[in-house]
Amino acid sequence: MAGYFRNLPFFVVLLFTAAGAMLVPSVYGLAVRDHDTARVFFYTGLLVAVVAVLLGFATQARRRTDTDQKYLISLLLSYLWLPVVLGLPMFEAVGFARAINVYFDMVSALTTTGAPVFEPARLADTVHLWRATVGWFGGILIWITAMAVLAPLNLGGFEVTSEANNPGQRMPQSGQMRAAAPADRLRRHAAMLAPVYLGLTATLALALVLAGERPLNAVIHAMSTLSTSGITAAGGLKDAGAGFAGEVLIALFLVFALTRRSFTSGVSRAAVERVVRDREVRLALLTVVVLTTVLFARHWLGAYEVDELADAGGALAALWGAAFTMLSFLTTAGFVSESWAGAQSWSGLETSGLILVGVAIMGGGVATTAGGLKLLRVYALYKHGAREIERLVHPHSVAGAGRLGRRIRREGAFVAWIFFMLFLTSVAAVMLALTAAGLPFEQALMLAIAALSTCGPLASVAGTDPVIYLALGDGAKLILAAAMIVGRMETLVFIAVFNPTFWRS
Repeated sequence: MAGYFRNLPFFVVLLFTAAGAMLVPSVYGLAVRDHDTARVFFYTGLLVAVVAVLLGFATQARRRTDTDQKYLISLLLSYLWLPVVLGLPMFEAVGFARAINVYFDMVSALTTTGAPVFEPARLADTVHLWRATVGWFGGILIWITAMAVLAPLNLGGFEVTSEANNPGQRMPQSGQMRAAAPADRLRRHAAMLAPVYLGLTATLALALVLAGERPLNAVIHAMSTLSTSGITAAGGLKDAGAGFAGEVLIALFLVFALTRRSFTSGVSRAAVERVVRDREVRLALLTVVVLTTVLFARHWLGAYEVDELADAGGALAALWGAAFTMLSFLTTAGFVSESWAGAQSWSGLETSGLILVGVAIMGGGVATTAGGLKLLRVYALYKHGAREIERLVHPHSVAGAGRLGRRIRREGAFVAWIFFMLFLTSVAAVMLALTAAGLPFEQALMLAIAALSTCGPLASVAGTDPVIYLALGDGAKLILAAAMIVGRMETLVFIAVFNPTFWRS
């Protein structure tokens, strides 16, 4: 039996995982006496498990050569076909739902984009739990595959600090874990990261329950926070029940989307120091502090003009609302603070959504569930720019920071700039396709950035008018679904796949 599971192809393993995940809403539906929905998820999970078993037996006799390239292609294709499997029980459970809407919603959840397709009141609690479970599964999937597949190929942000010549090319001497077969690396990283991911989710869910949230909402928000999918069943954090305490707890756990060191360094004083000194964490804190200060100063001036400075509670709420929302969109989770709208009423000024677009484009840490450009690439561009300005003042100066610092400023910044250009080109291409599908310019811009940065709520918050995903045409939904997959896997991965050197290396 152990040999059977050890020899399973990657797509069959994903099928088994999907079948097991369907038991979660099935058990919950049985517990809350939603027997019809529970039955749908149970029978669908049983059917998927049977298909997975048969496919496993059918592929046992095949001789396979495990390569990183094949696993990367399998991962890309999984984001296309796996939402079809995950959407089968939801299609039956929702009722009168179109297949394209269900597929779009599952792609959004699996890529941790979290674009809200259906109205929350239309879905049963069991279906809400299923959407959060799919998003949570997508989060652990990118955790494991980033470390086991993307890192050895110097993709996904690892190319900034890697000493390999090209992204997508393995280093000749890259250590024992990289020399191991991809299947062995996947198993080892899954055994190492899955308990951490599950433990963090359970801890946050329990803390949110103690803060006053309904148990179901607490579990969904915990899953959405760790996966940065932003999926919610309560229409947002303002209706969750935990209030300020819940937002503080979520903000603390969003640090796991800022740097991979937060969940790969263990629990010790040295590990905490490494996280505090991490380049990505420092850049994220600097960004949040600066933008929060700018927003608060703007609201303070507005409150000064209308003589509202005596309202200290409104001032503190405005400060916290800006800080939490900036951090949330920086990690591409997309949660909006309950105090975000209160700050506008305190000062009488509206907050431009473009600032949220900017932080969502920056994104979170490398090998985390966050999307966007990634903080390490932004840091490399910043260091390169700072060094060039320094050379203008002192042309013969010699910079320090060691070998890694020089690598980041030179080759790392060069690759980061290429990725930045590819990201902008992708935004332009998606915008062009959306406008061809009949969408106006502003909506096309917001939707393109939201999809490519895997921050679905951005289109509903940052624009002048909220975008309703359900009202989009079928062509626009398919374009956005493809853009979500590109944003999750990153454009550089697709470039590497079509590079002949990638297959010869």
